Amino acid sequence: METRGAHLLAEYHGCERARLDDTGRVEQMMRAAAAAAGATVVAVCFHRFSPQGVTGVVVVEESHLSIHTWPEHGYAAVDFFTCGACDPEAAHRVIAEALGAGRAELLAVERGLVGARSMRVGAHRVEGA
Repeated sequence: METRGAHLLAEYHGCERARLDDTGRVEQMMRAAAAAAGATVVAVCFHRFSPQGVTGVVVVEESHLSIHTWPEHGYAAVDFFTCGACDPEAAHRVIAEALGAGRAELLAVERGLVGARSMRVGAHRVEGA
């Protein structure tokens, strides 16, 4: 059985604050990210905090995508965990653009490898920011 998965943790800085506080928009963005990654959505759950911020998860057949936002800081933390032929970096590109992020920091982890782990860390300026 193949247990390998791709786990991409992303931090988005300099995001447009209104976008981070709009539950409907965040959910739509996460669904679009799942589609871009080639994942199959099976369930979603989103919650808006008071006075601000959104958290949510998109459960996919291949695992999950989750988000937590801090509009007051222009910041979002996103977790893409997928297996199979999914492309979490395609999901990342959708999120970065949709949030209007100025900078993204990424940590990629290959999951389920026997006897080895592979991680790469990178920070980059989002194009157009």
